[in-house]
Amino acid sequence: MRRLFSLILLMICTVPVWADTLGQLYMVAGWPDQRAHFTDAVTAAQQRYRNSLPPAVYQALVSNSNQRFQAQAMDRRAQAQLRTALPNPAPALAFFQSPLGRKVVAAELKATRKDELARNAQGLPKIQASDTRLLIIGHLAQALPAREAGAEVSLAIAGVAADSLSSMIPGLFGGGQAQGLLDGQRQRLMNQIGEDLNNTLLYVYRDLSDAELEEFATFAESADGKAYYQAALTAVRAGLAVGQDANQLN
Repeated sequence: MRRLFSLILLMICTVPVWADTLGQLYMVAGWPDQRAHFTDAVTAAQQRYRNSLPPAVYQALVSNSNQRFQAQAMDRRAQAQLRTALPNPAPALAFFQSPLGRKVVAAELKATRKDELARNAQGLPKIQASDTRLLIIGHLAQALPAREAGAEVSLAIAGVAADSLSSMIPGLFGGGQAQGLLDGQRQRLMNQIGEDLNNTLLYVYRDLSDAELEEFATFAESADGKAYYQAALTAVRAGLAVGQDANQLN
């Protein structure tokens, strides 16, 4: 009887976790892994400033960026926003649980590993592709919010130093001036990413066959795919919180 009671208790405690479709989607789609890769990039950015800043300024930089990009807080903000913006996560979960979805996630995670980023620091190799594959990639480039998400990540990493400077010199920029600078930089980054986006996607998804790539593009262009990727972009922005006061972030 004691064993039966323990089994029932275990089932009761476990069901809510498995029943949380969005929580499963967050894991299966690679969000925690991508956040870990972003943390690696922030650490690398911190190291680049080590020998060029006075010790006190450098310590402020590390402290402020660690506070802003605290892993659990980033996950909490991103997942809460995804939950709000994606009322029905089941279709996206079904895709990312499929063999193709897992292959897509694996390709994306590989592309953002620190060793892969270091290998391609001077730029990605030019990928040759057939007209058919280029056409599919063009559709995918329009469907995925890669420009927007890439700009947010770049701004977040660039903001590592800006946070520290602002904390040491309060009022350095007025609110409106700072927002105007941020918006202008965001648009420039989106334009830069867009210039080579097709080649970037060809490189990231190079191990997908034409048929797999087309199936992926079909999902991304579908109503369910659009709903997921639009929600994902808002979740990326919530997690990174670019331009928000670090002291007010949870």
